[in-house]
Amino acid sequence: MAVKLEPLADRLLVRPIEKEEVTKGGIFLPDTAKEKPQEGEILAVGPGRMSEDGKRVAMDVKVGDIIVYAKYGGTEIKVDGEELMILRESDILARKPKSAARAKK
Repeated sequence: MAVKLEPLADRLLVRPIEKEEVTKGGIFLPDTAKEKPQEGEILAVGPGRMSEDGKRVAMDVKVGDIIVYAKYGGTEIKVDGEELMILRESDILARKPKSAARAKK
């Protein structure tokens, strides 16, 4: 997907990663029973926030990183029919190591 949005300042565009629809025991979960996703893949990153002395503070994450973010953080948007999130860098709780992210795919 070509990203049609460019986040500003310390914001980033994230594609939420949906959890499995079936439990380990084989029970199907309807949409109303699913938890809101807290993991996602970064699609676009802003240039970073400005410090008080006017210098740009670079972001700690980059496009392609898999992150864990605050449950109710960010703003949900729809781009070309796809549900995406715009988050601030401060909404990110953790970044998954590359080896763990690849093993999950």
